[in-house]
Amino acid sequence: MHWSRAEFRAASRVRIVRTIAAAAPQQVAAMETQGPPDKKYSNSHYIEEKLAKQKEIDDWLPITSSRNAKWWYSAFHNVTAMVGAGVLSLPYAMSELGWGPGVAVLVLSWVITLYTLWQMVEMHEMIPGRRFDRYHELGQYAFGEKLGLYIVVPQQLVVEVGVNIVYMVTGGKSLQKFHDTVCSKCKKLKTTYFIMIFASVQFVLSHLPNFNSISGVSLTAAVMSLSYSTIAWGASVDKGVQQSVNYSYRSSTMPGKVFDFFSAMGDVAFAYAGHNVVLEIQATIPSTPEKPSKGPMWRGVIVAYIVVALCYFPVALIGYWMFGKSVEDDILISLNKPKWLIAMANMFVVIHVIGSYQVYAMPVFDMIETVLVKKLHFKPTGTLRFVARNVYVAFTMFVAITFPFFSGLLSFFGGFAFAPTTYFLPCIMWLAIYKPRKFSLSWWSNWVCIIVGLLLMILSPIGGLRQIIIKANNYTFYS
Repeated sequence: MHWSRAEFRAASRVRIVRTIAAAAPQQVAAMETQGPPDKKYSNSHYIEEKLAKQKEIDDWLPITSSRNAKWWYSAFHNVTAMVGAGVLSLPYAMSELGWGPGVAVLVLSWVITLYTLWQMVEMHEMIPGRRFDRYHELGQYAFGEKLGLYIVVPQQLVVEVGVNIVYMVTGGKSLQKFHDTVCSKCKKLKTTYFIMIFASVQFVLSHLPNFNSISGVSLTAAVMSLSYSTIAWGASVDKGVQQSVNYSYRSSTMPGKVFDFFSAMGDVAFAYAGHNVVLEIQATIPSTPEKPSKGPMWRGVIVAYIVVALCYFPVALIGYWMFGKSVEDDILISLNKPKWLIAMANMFVVIHVIGSYQVYAMPVFDMIETVLVKKLHFKPTGTLRFVARNVYVAFTMFVAITFPFFSGLLSFFGGFAFAPTTYFLPCIMWLAIYKPRKFSLSWWSNWVCIIVGLLLMILSPIGGLRQIIIKANNYTFYS
């Protein structure tokens, strides 16, 4: 169905009126039956004022304030969101899974998450004249206004806040490794101080207003992710297969092997985590009836997933091949030498997670500012944004300083939060909205993804929680 520009604008106006009606039905009902409070205005003038106010707020909020992104913006935003420091733990995950299951889990995850990402790109504009700019808006359309919020928002917040906490830890520890590598004779500093140094950068960057304003930061982060991944597998090849390499499972007991397997699945789930920001990224791309946003968005996603494959598979397979079960949870620790190369890789990790933090924080900022302005009726000012974002960054810094269990956090958050929003929630929405015929290819594909995602969600947090408990036994707070 092809819409003219006039029809498209009319449909957009109807959508905004419906949005106002959904948000404040009593107020709109009064508008239509009793007229506006001031009788010198007509109903249409009153509605126009409401529309103008709504537009003013949307133009201020970070997700909807700028819609002039190019297709390559989606490519490097998705790379930055997906290829995180989790790639450095993939050889460790392989050592817990073994060759056969490890390769199968990696490939299956790549295929499933590409499929569910395609679903989200398609659903962004499935109704002519309407765009689902945020994950929870799509959830509300699929499950209902209230139920959609209850299902999506808690999971999305756990994912995005969880990633920001993990990246605080990752950034701080990588900065510490850089310091200790380039200055081995210097006085050793607490990890806490390095997390605070990393956070200081986020306090500054968090005041960039929207996604397009962080495009330079995101591009730099995407380049860094490809760089340190290449260093990780390239240095592993240079180091060669270790003489005492052993490809048996890390744990010698059956319960240990089972828990390690669960934990490794969480690590892999964490590695494919870009879905939580994909609609928000697509919202920044311009769209018309003739050229919908899904075209350039999908082009960027394909490029991003090629980069993901170039990062993940060589690091995971070559790292495990060279070190076997003795590989560390961060492969850069196993490499150790040459020092200058390892120092460079750690600094690349720091720069990358600086950008990744911002990509995941932007939807959180949007949620916080939406509640403050639309629900609590604060004025949309720079002061409000300054205070709200600083409080959020300070919160993630405090939690990261308190609980810096890197690999355990990956597994726990990977299974508990990433599996639903990445592996099976898009499939459930697809089934609810499109209702494919039973036992058709689409029906089977979605149900397979749902079952795999449910298994990940249930099993992998168990392994991650076990790792956190084990490491917490020997941990002193703020040490």
